[in-house]
Amino acid sequence: MDNKTLNRKELINAYLEFFKSKKHKKIPSAPLTPEKDPTVLFTTAGMHPLVPYLLGQEHPLGKRIVSLQRCIRTTDIDNVGDKSHHTFFEMLGNWSLGDYWKKEAISWSLEFLTEILKLDINRISITCFKGEGSVPKDEESARIWMSLGIPKERIVFLGKKENWWGPAGKTGPCGPDTEIFYWAGKENPPKRFNPKDTRWVEIWNDVFMEYEKNIKGEYNPLKQKNVDTGMGLERTLAVVNKIEDNYLTETFLPIIKKIEKVSKKDYKESEEIKKTMRIIADHIKASIFIVSEGVYPSNTERGYVLRRLIRRLTKYAKINLSLEGTNFIREIAEPVFEIYGDSCEELKKDKQKILKIIEEEKIKFDKTIQKGLKILEKKLKEDKVITCKDIFLLYQSYGFPLELTEEISKEKNIQIDKEGFQNELKKHQELSQISCKDKFKSGLADCSERTIKLHTLTHLLNESLRKVLDKNIKQKGSNITPERLRFDFNFNRKLSEEEIKKVEDFVNKKILEGISVKKEKMLLKKAIKIGAQAEFGTRYPEVVDVYSIGSFSKEICSGPHVKNTKEIGRFKILKEESVASGIRRIKATID
Repeated sequence: MDNKTLNRKELINAYLEFFKSKKHKKIPSAPLTPEKDPTVLFTTAGMHPLVPYLLGQEHPLGKRIVSLQRCIRTTDIDNVGDKSHHTFFEMLGNWSLGDYWKKEAISWSLEFLTEILKLDINRISITCFKGEGSVPKDEESARIWMSLGIPKERIVFLGKKENWWGPAGKTGPCGPDTEIFYWAGKENPPKRFNPKDTRWVEIWNDVFMEYEKNIKGEYNPLKQKNVDTGMGLERTLAVVNKIEDNYLTETFLPIIKKIEKVSKKDYKESEEIKKTMRIIADHIKASIFIVSEGVYPSNTERGYVLRRLIRRLTKYAKINLSLEGTNFIREIAEPVFEIYGDSCEELKKDKQKILKIIEEEKIKFDKTIQKGLKILEKKLKEDKVITCKDIFLLYQSYGFPLELTEEISKEKNIQIDKEGFQNELKKHQELSQISCKDKFKSGLADCSERTIKLHTLTHLLNESLRKVLDKNIKQKGSNITPERLRFDFNFNRKLSEEEIKKVEDFVNKKILEGISVKKEKMLLKKAIKIGAQAEFGTRYPEVVDVYSIGSFSKEICSGPHVKNTKEIGRFKILKEESVASGIRRIKATID
């Protein structure tokens, strides 16, 4: 393969075909919003949709899986602006669900990189787990790498911070990983590998989930050992094409060129302009994909992330590139639809709706800035001083940019406590990151008895709503914690008290009937043909699991579920509300 001209589509096809030749079955990209996982806002890795199978449940396509997964990572939003961080990215991954192990995973990784992508083995280095506590040093992986031609000087052993994955929750499957780095420097690589040298770019990660952490913090061998790998498409595309800046690859360059055109500025003009254009390009792309998943700007959770992205790109466009109005939004967004249009049909279909939502949020932000201006001017007029807390309040509550506060204060010869503001901002960001990490860690692997009951209950509720209210009702999303379920469905009005009671009674009647729950593996086409319900917006593989609750309910689902409805308990609706035009939400629990 000509590694000088490799494009996005060619890289994706090469990866998928390579692992298909190793008997892997392709699964589609899961939604960016993992509705059945309340512990994360967005899908941040390809393993999210596979969690039940990593825990031992049988996958309908078998033990070897490969995919291209779209991902959103929010913890690095403030780091976007350098040449390698992204909010939205695509992850190529392959999995062994209790099948092959280290030798195959490592040798195939190297084979793909050196024989398919034609990367130079002399520019490859490796990190392995050095061992901590009761878990030994991963000598096995190092031996395999050396047997494949990687010299000892290019293998470094690191601790859990760098070379360990999981568990996703407080307990569950986890294990050491081995990471592949490629020398992206123009000069020849040094003989010895120094992972702190940023010219070494991490392009692949093989995770070996061979342990299970228990509640006591002990690591015990897993019955089912899994391999979980990931390769960042954007980063690899840059490496293969010898491009040092990810934003100059085809996944970003058309957006950068459009920003240059509308702003009449050159990307290479200065580091500040580069940073600005990278942020705008990254944020418009991420915003488009998030809106395409049905998320609207708001002050909570996913909606807040979206709002922050739109407002942040607007701020940089306004302050650093002097871009006003809303027309520039539509112009810089256009290349995103061109880059991903062939592989993401929903972008083309919903293009005008997506653009309208982003433009409307931009207009709201402009109005918010005007409010912030009035507050700032009043503060400066009355108090003749503005504290770091005042600056942070304007920034946090009104999205008012620090640069504008500086500019206005300077005009009035008033000094501001910029350092104090940065300290306030740092404290806020640390709290946000801790919250985000806790959300990720708090229970991806939560398959508690109560959660399983609530999961099964969504099937009963889904069908009961159709029976009681309207046969055309479809599930639009769900979110389950051990405390409650949240279920979204299409309906154009508020439910009456009588209707809520009727739905509640209908569900409880089915629970008391003690109906058996059965799982069948079948072709997706057959599942649809026999009337199995599918979640709106979800992309399914060719073979799926269908869960039937007697003859009452039939749904495509990955599980897990109770064996009989009598195990569930008494169903109680806590709240019914609107979440969007034509979309209602029920929050419920069990006694």
